[in-house]
Order: sequence, then structure tokens, then C-alpha cells
Amino acid sequence: MLKIGIVGLPNVGKSTLFNALTRASVPAENYPFCTIDPSVGVVGVPDARLDRLTELSKSEKKIPAAVEFVDIAGLVKGAAEGEGLGNQFLSNIKETDAILEVVRFFDDPDTHHVHGEVEPYRDIEVINLELALADAELVRKRRDKLARDMKAGMKEALAEDAVLGKLEHAFSAGKLAVHAGLTTEENELVRHLNLLTMKPILYALNRKSGGHNLDELADGRAERCYDLITELGGSFVMVDAATERELNDVSEDDKPSFREELGVHEDGLAELIRGAYATLGLISFFTTGEKESRAWTVTQGATAPEAGAAIHTDFKEKFIRAEVVSYADLVESGSWSKARDIGKLRTEGKEYVVQDGDVMVFLHG
Repeated sequence: MLKIGIVGLPNVGKSTLFNALTRASVPAENYPFCTIDPSVGVVGVPDARLDRLTELSKSEKKIPAAVEFVDIAGLVKGAAEGEGLGNQFLSNIKETDAILEVVRFFDDPDTHHVHGEVEPYRDIEVINLELALADAELVRKRRDKLARDMKAGMKEALAEDAVLGKLEHAFSAGKLAVHAGLTTEENELVRHLNLLTMKPILYALNRKSGGHNLDELADGRAERCYDLITELGGSFVMVDAATERELNDVSEDDKPSFREELGVHEDGLAELIRGAYATLGLISFFTTGEKESRAWTVTQGATAPEAGAAIHTDFKEKFIRAEVVSYADLVESGSWSKARDIGKLRTEGKEYVVQDGDVMVFLHG
């Protein structure tokens, strides 16, 4: 399951966003290996295609793909040196696949900002610096640990230390690990360190309904923020955390009219999850039948056996072939058997690269 750590300075709407996400969470019984923890929420990936497949197959159950969000206590300047919750905060996000950085994007005199004034550009730099400092400390400790093996002339230690040296140089130049210019082979040598600044970062720019949002003020702050995110090779989504949390208590039928009333035209949570998928290069494929219709997550470019492994390891190890039909063709055909009759169903082998929206049946030995 995809795991994302939510970080941000205090009072930027991070916990509000987490509460909005987890109030929209999926039944935990579908994901038996989830942590039972108040700071962890499992959220279903919104996908109208899954709803349609559930109707088409008259499935008893509908199980969306899921994302696990981990709410990390507010990060303050100096966290890498132990300020605030310090290293406890940093260790909590080591095991995540990506980081969702919540950035305040509105002025409001009634909501205190930890730095006195709202400047998203600076806020992003503060958070990223703390992440980089934590990584730099980890790299330093690792180099100390390798010293004995290097003295003994061990090739692996020498190769890893050379990569760690490149990372240290990048950190001292104010760069994130992802911008250290490592080759694929070099990345493999330090993968075990699980560096925070090697993870993809999605920025959630938190607006406020009826507030003084920076993208509407045209005072340069929004543009500075956009430019920095582009420079960092990141991407962002706009979200109104407070409104999304309020909308959790509104029925699905009434949500569109409430959104219009509040001037929040997009489903911010759906946009955020889609943004996370795009940031990580993920796609969904489906399985469907009378018992259940289910969405599965794989990396873009995954082969059929790799997709099968998302369901069960046997599907990869003992893969024979897969029957595949695109979502659009299946819906147009009206049923699996009809899709086969009109030649829309294909048989694919081990080399087949799964496409977003494929509906699949795996045959294995």
C-alpha cells in the first residue's frame, strides 16, 4: 500500500487536512495489515471507473486502491537538532514512499503563523532544510561506520563512501539528495538509508474559503512559491483543508451544491490523491466479478507478472498469461463475455506493459 507522510509547519492546516482525509477513509477490514494508530489513516483512491465496474458486474463488494497517510507532528526550525519533536518526527517519515508538504497559502490575522508573516517560499525552504539536515546527519554517521571496512580495503565500502561523499557535497550546497546527480547504480548503493530528501514531494497549497488567498492577491508571494516548486522538480495541488473537513459531514448528493456555495469547485481530496499518484508515477488496473470489483496500484511501466504480484506473489512467479480488456471497451461491450465475442478481450504474455484502466484476469500455474 502506498504510504505518504504529511509534514508542515505548525498552524498551516496539516492536521485539518489529515482529519478531512481520514474522515473520508475506507473500511479497515479491507486492509487487514493496517496499523491501528490515531495518526495513520487509510484513504480510498476515488475512481469513478471502479464504481461503474461494480455496477456492471453486480459485485457484492467494491474495494478501492488505498493510500496510507501518516500525520507527523508540526515541524519547527531546528527539528534536525532535536527542536520540537525533533528526530521523532523525522523517524516517523523514513518509511513513507512520498512526502506531502502542506503549505499555508492564505492571509488571516486570526490564524497565527509561526514566522509572523505568511511566505510560502520561505516555509518550503525551512521544511526542506530540516529534512536535508536530518539526511546529512544520517550520511555522516554512515560514513563513520564504514571507516573500518574502508581501511580494510573493502570495495563495497569504498564505493558506498564515494556516493556518500557526493551527497555530503550536495547537502553543503543546500541541495536535496534527489538533486545530488547520482546515477542509478549510485542510488542503489544508498537506497538502504531511506533518505528523506530522496523521496518525491507533493506540495499541498492550503487555501481558505472566503480568505485572502495568495493566488488572488498578486503580490508576488504565490509566484515565488510556484517558481521554487518548479525549481525543486516538484508538483503541487491546491486544497482547502477546512472546507474539505466540513464537507465530510455532508451527504454525497449535497456536496456539489455546497462546493458551489463556498466557491470550492474541485474535490480537493480527490485532486490531492490523484496528484500523489502522478508524483509517484502510479496507475490503477482492475479486477471485477460477482464477489468483488477492486482497484490495484502498480508503477507505470509494470509488466503483467509484476501487476499480478500486487494481488499474490504466485501470480508473478507462476504467471502463464493474462486476459486483458480496457475499461472503456468493457463498459462499451457491457460484459466480459461480450467483450470476448467482439474481439476486445486480448491474451497477453509476460512482456505486456499494463496500461492505466486495464481490467485483468491472471492465469498462473
